[in-house]
Amino acid sequence: MNRPDTAPDMDLTIPAIYHPDMPDFLPRLLQTQALQRIAHVGMNCGCEYTQMHPWAGIGAYSRLQHSIGVALIVWHFTHDVQQAVAGLLHDIATPVFAHVIDFMNGDHLTQESTETDTRRVIDADAGLQAQLARLGLTTDDVADYHRFPIADNPTPRLSADRLEYTLGNIVNYGFAGHREVSRIYDDLTVMHNEQGQPELGFAHTEPARAFGSLMLRCSQVYVSDQDRYAMQRLALLIAGAVRQGVIGRADLMTTEPQIISRLSENHNTAEAWRAFCALRKTSRSAHPQQQGLWLKIPAKKRHIDPLVRCSEGLPKRLSSLEPQFASDLHRFLQSDFDYWVGDAETTNSTEHHENKSDKYI
Repeated sequence: MNRPDTAPDMDLTIPAIYHPDMPDFLPRLLQTQALQRIAHVGMNCGCEYTQMHPWAGIGAYSRLQHSIGVALIVWHFTHDVQQAVAGLLHDIATPVFAHVIDFMNGDHLTQESTETDTRRVIDADAGLQAQLARLGLTTDDVADYHRFPIADNPTPRLSADRLEYTLGNIVNYGFAGHREVSRIYDDLTVMHNEQGQPELGFAHTEPARAFGSLMLRCSQVYVSDQDRYAMQRLALLIAGAVRQGVIGRADLMTTEPQIISRLSENHNTAEAWRAFCALRKTSRSAHPQQQGLWLKIPAKKRHIDPLVRCSEGLPKRLSSLEPQFASDLHRFLQSDFDYWVGDAETTNSTEHHENKSDKYI
């Protein structure tokens, strides 16, 4: 297992790039139980527990780290407490292994099933309610960050949420360092898009081009065979554990170390969890093979086509200014996942596993 069963440190996040100072309303919010829980829920949806590239040995990157980053970005560009707090709380109802549970719920293409409890989680945390009251805020004020275009907006627009996990993963995957990420971030400003709504955009084409290229590298990771296979396989493992009473549905709202401990201690799931953590490579096939677990898995194609300021008129999307980016983005959006994916090492071994989702995987 790659992840220590301790609270992740903040060394690999980039909050100082987002805003030089922590606004004074954030520290007390960060001590609340609901936010502390997501310090133990990862951004990479369980893939970081495997031995697959690029997650093997990757640095800790939690939902809390991401949420702090989103809040700082929103604060940096708006200096609006309500919007920043809504950004901070947007992932507060994220279950263990995050979007793996969307896979389990059959909702991984929209990934909305795990957002439905945000209001309930905010309401249920007395400490969080007390801190909101100190700021003159209510649950209604901060439970839906979709209301604030700088915090969130529809794909392919650039928002604080989309920006933070892209820059965070650029650094964590080793695609670029803090200096390059800082250069990209410093070129951003608020402008108005085609619908007249505020949106983050680039003042110059070159940083936008650099961001677009790095963003697509992250997008390729998100739809890779390794990512999709690991998430679907873990979803089947968790679903089986719930059915057999190893864990309950309510346990999905605890922490990953707690769930991993339960899976590792139960004889029905311990071997399956070890096999998941041992995943190294995947194979493709036009048809499911005799050996191993073979899955056909469509993908949510996360992408951003940022605004770039032009010398005349409204800002334009990067794809309309840069033919190479437009071509690369089009190629990515045309990616076809109509094939089967399996565990390469199991497939090539003499070990046989039935391809049934009602078994422990």
